Amino acid sequence: MDYDKKDIDIAWCPGCGDFAILKTLKDSLTELNILPENLVITSGIGQAAKTPHYLNCNFFNGLHGRALPPATAIKVCNPELNVMVVSGDGDVYGEGGNHFIHAIRRNPNVTVIVCNNMVYGLTKGQASPTSRKDYKTPVQIHGAANEPFNPLAIAIAQDASFVARAFCGDAPQTKEIFKKAITHKGFALVDVFQPCVTFNKVNTYPWFKQNTYYLEDFYVPNDRVKAFERAIETEKLPLGVFYVNSDKVTFEETEANAEKTKLNVFERRQNRKEKLENIIENLK
Repeated sequence: MDYDKKDIDIAWCPGCGDFAILKTLKDSLTELNILPENLVITSGIGQAAKTPHYLNCNFFNGLHGRALPPATAIKVCNPELNVMVVSGDGDVYGEGGNHFIHAIRRNPNVTVIVCNNMVYGLTKGQASPTSRKDYKTPVQIHGAANEPFNPLAIAIAQDASFVARAFCGDAPQTKEIFKKAITHKGFALVDVFQPCVTFNKVNTYPWFKQNTYYLEDFYVPNDRVKAFERAIETEKLPLGVFYVNSDKVTFEETEANAEKTKLNVFERRQNRKEKLENIIENLK
């Protein structure tokens, strides 16, 4: 499968972690033999949200924070498609935070890859929801005052069916995590640490290497309480697959079952039309 778009000017800074995520995603999709015509990627606004522009596939660019609703709708309308969301921490966790929480509840069979650089890169370096406390920016000159948003802890608390974290600087491990997420049935979150080489001079490639570690080989991701405990670690940040719940019914399966007891769209429209006509007639 050829996922490369030819003669495309990529609008990322040299050294941006998004390059590594794009390359690893292409490799993952190729190894899984997913055809470009069977893949749809949605995204919002931001540097990471440009990722599907550089892939030979179907994609939908939404408003800021609105990547998950169209992904859910696309999957329901055509469950045979492979549907993914690729966007940034500001887009998914900030502007899209409400959609993030409720998408987990609905459990659509979509893969959500969040490029997490702990900063708003597109709008010139403001603190994002995942910025570390006291992180200084041109706007937060005394440092970010709020506790950082913990997407893994939120997802596990909501019983998301697949929760993982990766680091773009380790392509082999990240590729394996991507492949597990893509082949998982249900809502799959992969939070990917990636440096912003222009606006975030703190959370660099060396910083991530020094401040992360992989979950042990003996770790089994089926205990939600233990997974939550690992997700809230702060001294060093774990990488790997934290939690998997394969028993959850997907959103599109729920909708398919509900459709069996519903009238089709045409019949519903006809009923509404007839009711409206009766109301108008009774008003005369």
